[in-house]
Amino acid sequence: MSKTSPGVEPTEEATETLLSHLIELRDRVLRMFIAVLVVFLILFPFANQLYTFLADPLMAHLPEGTSMIAIEVAAPFLIPFKLTLLLAVAISIPYLLYQLWAFIAPGLYRHEKSLAGPLVASSTILFYLGMAFAYFVVFPLIFAFFTAAAPEGVDVMTDISRYLDFVILLFIAFGIAFEMPVATILLVTMGATTTEKLAAKRPYVIVGVFLVGMVLTPPDIISQTLLALPMWLLFEVGLILARIMERRKAERETTADDDPDGPDDPEGGPGGGPGAGPQSGPDSGPAPRSGTGTAGPEPAGRAPADTAGETRPSPAARTGYTPLSEAEMDAELDRIEAEDARRGTASAGNRTDGPDDAADDTPDESGGRPERDPR
Repeated sequence: MSKTSPGVEPTEEATETLLSHLIELRDRVLRMFIAVLVVFLILFPFANQLYTFLADPLMAHLPEGTSMIAIEVAAPFLIPFKLTLLLAVAISIPYLLYQLWAFIAPGLYRHEKSLAGPLVASSTILFYLGMAFAYFVVFPLIFAFFTAAAPEGVDVMTDISRYLDFVILLFIAFGIAFEMPVATILLVTMGATTTEKLAAKRPYVIVGVFLVGMVLTPPDIISQTLLALPMWLLFEVGLILARIMERRKAERETTADDDPDGPDDPEGGPGGGPGAGPQSGPDSGPAPRSGTGTAGPEPAGRAPADTAGETRPSPAARTGYTPLSEAEMDAELDRIEAEDARRGTASAGNRTDGPDDAADDTPDESGGRPERDPR
């Protein structure tokens, strides 16, 4: 017979919570789709002009009498349509990231929110900068090199579909490459590495960025170098920013260590005031009794009375609850034990036979006990 207990059914509250999250996710995905659709509908009438603008870096270096061609039958319509859709997604990235952030932000801690916001904004801006760098700097150089390297008698006439695939690959490669500062800061922030280790591995990073440039770019030294050099420079920028963040974090920790919860007074009690705790010395001892009562430890927060009869707020009441340290707790326990011992000694003295005690303990004629001297 199996000893395993049957599966526990989820509670109704858990099911409702899961459904509410799924409904919220559905609503946000729908908003993202609507945003992309609206931008696409706005840009679609200008689809041909957008493709012409994208092809300008190549068209400027084509030999005279040549142009781009369309091999497939539906390519003159589908390729501008595809470009417009991709551009709509790229333009809507800030809004898409905002919807994603609004969905996951309630489950993050405060320090995670403070770190995620700037990282998401900076990564978006850096991705756009990478795409702009590819269009305005890389495309003119590599297209000039490709057209000039064509053999004699070969007319360079690129297909519009293959050209779009080529430039999209470069846009994505340079957009991701420009995220190097964000990746460096994340690695240092999560504790995966330190700035000293990254600085020591700089030669390996340089070789790595050239390998990435070789894989992501066409097989030519120009595009590879144009991708590797910005990645290296951005790595150095991310390293500098990570060092600044580490320095600020160390300063905050130092400030927190120098500013404890309460004042540090070795002679005081938990509140830090002089005389608030037990004092040591030859003349120190348990507090004298007033009348028949005994002096015990005052509760926390009670205002001690001064010699003029006025009450002043205790340090614990001013600063809030402050836990006793181990030494203060031992001293307080010693004081309580000494007072209990003194109380027991006084009780034993009252039980001894003596003329004064007998006189004090003898009932009077009225049947009551004699009144004690208030002094």
